[in-house]
Amino acid sequence: MTDRPNVLWIMADQLRFDYLSCYGHPHLHTPHIDALAKRGVRFDRAYVQSPVCGPSRMSAYTGRYVRSHGSTWNGMPLRVGEPTLGDHLRQAGARAVLVGKTHMIADKEGMAWLGIDPKSEIGVHRSECGFEPFERDDGLHPDSPRQQWSTYDDYLVAHGYDSDNPWEDFANSGVDESGELLSAWLLKNSRLPANVPEKHSETAYMTDRAMDFMEEATADGRPWMCHLSYIKPHWPYIVPAPYHDMYDETHIVDPIRSDAERETDHPLMRAYLDARVCRSFSRDHVREHVIPAYMGLIKQLDDNLGRLFAWMDEKGLSENTIIAVTSDHGDYMGDHWMGDKDFYHEMAVKVPLIIADPRAEADPNRGTVSDALVEMIDLAPTFMTALGCAPKPHVIEGRDLTPLLHGTEGFSRQYVISEHDYHWSEMAASLDMPQEDAHTTMIFDGRWKYISCEGLAPVLFDIENDPDELNDLGRSDAPKHVEVRSRMEAALLRWATRHHTRITATPAVLARQKTAAKDGILIGFWDAKEYLSATGQAFSDLEPSGNR
Repeated sequence: MTDRPNVLWIMADQLRFDYLSCYGHPHLHTPHIDALAKRGVRFDRAYVQSPVCGPSRMSAYTGRYVRSHGSTWNGMPLRVGEPTLGDHLRQAGARAVLVGKTHMIADKEGMAWLGIDPKSEIGVHRSECGFEPFERDDGLHPDSPRQQWSTYDDYLVAHGYDSDNPWEDFANSGVDESGELLSAWLLKNSRLPANVPEKHSETAYMTDRAMDFMEEATADGRPWMCHLSYIKPHWPYIVPAPYHDMYDETHIVDPIRSDAERETDHPLMRAYLDARVCRSFSRDHVREHVIPAYMGLIKQLDDNLGRLFAWMDEKGLSENTIIAVTSDHGDYMGDHWMGDKDFYHEMAVKVPLIIADPRAEADPNRGTVSDALVEMIDLAPTFMTALGCAPKPHVIEGRDLTPLLHGTEGFSRQYVISEHDYHWSEMAASLDMPQEDAHTTMIFDGRWKYISCEGLAPVLFDIENDPDELNDLGRSDAPKHVEVRSRMEAALLRWATRHHTRITATPAVLARQKTAAKDGILIGFWDAKEYLSATGQAFSDLEPSGNR
């Protein structure tokens, strides 16, 4: 084993933590992910920095909070000068490679201002969130500017699945008994098998491409981090046979919800429940159609990961590769009368996180469960440490998880933060909420989850006494709840007003500021004696000889 391990960072879009058997699902068995957890550490309290794909991923790829990197929602470009994990790793001589989805939008205007050719090496890195794009496929929004023809589309055509939009017509549609093509964008079609064999599905294809990369990387010889980013189980919810009918209504866990939630008079929560996706998933027959398909997608993912891990074992890669499995956010699936994601209940903002480190230093903690509060931004500094990159506290806001992997001291966190700009949404429109106020921020200390809603009352949950988050205490006049809200609001204010990062002020720059006087920057000295006392240097030594 070399001094620097490789890193395989697996992200499955919209994967709920509690839809894995190692996290407690009673019917959906994921033995390959479970086996990975037995080889590493399973984190029970891992939180994303936004319950929406784009900003969550940009935080993961930069190691920085949403308020710092500025990509506040899907389609919002990541600033051209924003440093990423890939940038840091390249400086350390390692590769950072993408296989799959990023949701990255390039800052084309910023690149044009700087005269950066998008096709140049630096232009590609700036356009692909700092990654070397071995294979990129965001795979969403057919027949729209966001849906780009991809290599996966070429692959489908090459295997006989030819149309103007193969991704839509084959991977994400089904065929009924009469032969009619039915789109999985319509939830009633979720129980159909996808119109493509499993071996040619998106999940199987990206797994194959990850193997292709690792074969190439072995020949290349440089250490690497591969971000294998699966599109599924994100909607459209449809999965190929035999996974489409592995599960049925008997395997669906009862929804977490209460009548009181549905009758809320909180304006924002009311607006959420009135949004189309929430109205849809609040209906039992919708859940009964969609959840079996969602479970099938996760089962398919687990089987493909099993195939990948076995291949890595065979090739001798497992013994020198850190493997991390996580998600960018969860999925409500009708819990709390809601659908999709976009708010802060546990099933949306808490994600699975499993990290298996093959190095001997990790042996003491192998197979353990950590209840530490961790954030998605913690992955960047963890991977940087593993691949020999010097710490960059002037850039990175996350915290290195290595002490938790190796059972040593050095990791602590009082609370986690998540943010959401909902200005794009039905909720903002129904509330007539101006863009500058359509923002929520969650702060969670392990017991109290406080959600600040600009211009509206906060939301507060006591996870210790109300683990299902059914009772909003945001307007309770009980002294305890008043005190907690005040304390959490103060903590949120401290977080919001601290300096965060000083990207241009590196530790070396800050150290030089302390020697400014010795560099000839003289401010506030009364006389030569005072200067000598402060610097240990005679003032006359600085004067030109003609002035002495």
